[in-house]
Amino acid sequence: MSAKIIDGLQVAASMRQEMKAQIDQRRQAGRQIPGLAVVLVGDNPASISYVRGKRKMAAEVGIHSEEHRFPADFTQAQLTLVIATLNQDPAIHGILVQLPLPPHIDESAIINTIDPGKDVDGLHPVNLGRLLRQEEGFLPCTPFGVQQLLVRSQIPVAGRHVVVVGRSSLVGRPLANMLLQKREGANATVTVCHTGTQDLGYFTRQAEILVVAAGRAAAITADMVQAGAVVIDVGVNRVEDATRKQGYRLVGDVDFSAVKEKASAITPVPGGVGPMTITMLLHNTLWAAQRPD
Repeated sequence: MSAKIIDGLQVAASMRQEMKAQIDQRRQAGRQIPGLAVVLVGDNPASISYVRGKRKMAAEVGIHSEEHRFPADFTQAQLTLVIATLNQDPAIHGILVQLPLPPHIDESAIINTIDPGKDVDGLHPVNLGRLLRQEEGFLPCTPFGVQQLLVRSQIPVAGRHVVVVGRSSLVGRPLANMLLQKREGANATVTVCHTGTQDLGYFTRQAEILVVAAGRAAAITADMVQAGAVVIDVGVNRVEDATRKQGYRLVGDVDFSAVKEKASAITPVPGGVGPMTITMLLHNTLWAAQRPD
């Protein structure tokens, strides 16, 4: 029997409806509308597409969004001044610097200049530190989206063995910390695998919930998954496909067609984790506006 498909588009749409209702209530009560500033440097096609999607979804829920777009030769000093201005803007509750930045700009240094109280991407070291200490703060959007997919799909996490493939600061490490915590949607036993892991399949076959953020197409094959496991595929990879108009198609890090015949539930790519990432960004922006001064 094929696995249940975890529909990230549907879950994300449901969450955005909830947010729209809350923002409509704020508007009717005469309260300030949440504001999001997205900063884009350069002309990376994927980044431009992501920003377009964020702007569309922000408008859908009623969030005021601003796009600050600059040429690829924009300097780090200039970008720092832009962020400093946005930090002081009372109409802006969330600031997102679209990554990757051009190679001449230090991404870590730029992220560190964002006010932690407006860091809706959850990547500032203050917010990552709060995550580690299980204190209130912004959660990174993709890990947060993975957790919400599990919770809203009524997939139990507590007491189960979760294996995370990937240790990036964007997904793997924060997600492992989130799922370890003693709270709803967490309290799991977590194993983290990475490029230095010997015999990856030995560990992935132990997973009751397998989250894959390896960054490589078909990194996880059916023989690496235990029967009945829940599989969350975070990867997005382009593979050549002459049958498609654009000459490629998007696939995840999991061999979807084979693994779905073995898993109990699985996310597709596209349409799984991806829509949740933008939705959690909007969630964080609304939460920033709701927080007391």
